Amino acid sequence: MNFQFSEEQQLLADSVQRLVDEQYHFDARKKIIASDEGWSPSIYAKLSELGLTALPFAESLGGFGAGALDMIPVMQALGKGLLLEPIATTLAVPAALLAHYADAGQSALAQSLIAPIIEGQTRVAWAHDEAKSRWDLASVRSTASKDASGLWHIKGEKRVVLHASAAQWLIVSARTGGSELDRKGISLFLVPSNAPGLQMKTYRTYDDQRAADLVFDLKLDATTLLGQAGEAFEAIEAASDWAQALLCAEALGVMDEANRLTLEYLKTRKQFGMPIGSFQSLQHRMVDMMMSAEQSRSITYLACDRVDAYRGGRVSASERSRAVAMARVKVNEAARHIGQEAIQLHGGMGMTIEMKVSHSFKRLTAISQQFGDLDHQLSRLASL
Repeated sequence: MNFQFSEEQQLLADSVQRLVDEQYHFDARKKIIASDEGWSPSIYAKLSELGLTALPFAESLGGFGAGALDMIPVMQALGKGLLLEPIATTLAVPAALLAHYADAGQSALAQSLIAPIIEGQTRVAWAHDEAKSRWDLASVRSTASKDASGLWHIKGEKRVVLHASAAQWLIVSARTGGSELDRKGISLFLVPSNAPGLQMKTYRTYDDQRAADLVFDLKLDATTLLGQAGEAFEAIEAASDWAQALLCAEALGVMDEANRLTLEYLKTRKQFGMPIGSFQSLQHRMVDMMMSAEQSRSITYLACDRVDAYRGGRVSASERSRAVAMARVKVNEAARHIGQEAIQLHGGMGMTIEMKVSHSFKRLTAISQQFGDLDHQLSRLASL
C-alpha cells in the first residue's frame, strides 16, 4: 500500500513546520509555558487559519474530511514543535464525537458548534476519566438523571481534563443506567465551561500542558444530550481509537526531534579530543533509536489506515481497536526507549529544563500514559 503523502498534505505540514520554526522556537515556548494561559491564543488562531481545525470534519459540515492517514504529517509537525496549544486535543475525541452526532443528525447543538470550532473561535475539551477508572472507558461513576421538568441533573467528578480552562464547552460522560462498569448506560452531555455548579481546579501537567480536575452538580436542558441516552459507549470507543491514532502520529514527531537533537549533540560534543559520535558503541545506540522510531512509524500508518477503514465501513470495530492497541504498544515502548536514551546520551545536561531534549522526554512520557500505559494496552490487545 502506498503511504506517500500527497502534495497538499505535505504543503500543509510544511506550513505548520514553518510557523513552528519562525514563531515557536524553544525560547518562545518557554515564555508561553510561564504565561497565565499556558498556551498562545495567537498561535492557535494562526493554526486555525492554516485549516487545521477544519481537517477532521466532513465537507458536509464545512470541513475538509481528512482521515487519520491524512492527519499524520500535521500531527508529526505539532509533535516536533512540542506545541502547548489545545489544537491536538480539539482534533481528537471532541472533533470525532461532535462530527459523529452532527453527521447523524442526533444533536443540533453539536452541529451548531462545528462552524465556530473550524473558525478557531470555540474549543471543546473531553471530560471522561475519573479517579478510579484506570483507563477503562466503561468505568463511569458520574450520574445523570432526568427530573419531572425535563432537565438533566448531572453530578460527579472528572480528572485530568486536558485544556479544560481553554475550552468554552466540555463533553462530559455520565451514567444514566447500568452498573459501574457496564458499557450500556453511558451518556454524553455538552456542558458550557462556565455553567453554574461546575468547579474547576486547574494545574500544569509534567509535560507543561494545562489540565483541570472537575467537580460538578449541574442542571442542563434536554438539548445538551448527545444522541440517545445510555447508548454512547461505541461512539466513545471509536473516538478514543481515532484520538490514539493521532497521538501515535504526534509521538512520531516528538521521537524524530529527540533523535535529531541527540544526533546533533553526538556530532558536536567532544571527549578525548574527538566527537563522541565517533564512538562505535554510541553509534549503535543511536541506530537502535532510529529503528524504534521507524518501527513506530510503520505500525502507526497501519493503525491510521484501520481507523479510516472502519469509518468507511470496510473493517469491524474489533479490527480497528486491535490495530490501534498494537500501535500503542509499540509507540509506548519506543517512547520510553528513545526518551531515556536521548537523556542518557546527552549526559547530565539532558536532564535540565534548558535543553529541549528534556521537554521531548517529558512529552513522550506523557503520551505513553495517555489513554493507557503499556500494561493497559497489552491487556487490551490480549482481550481483542
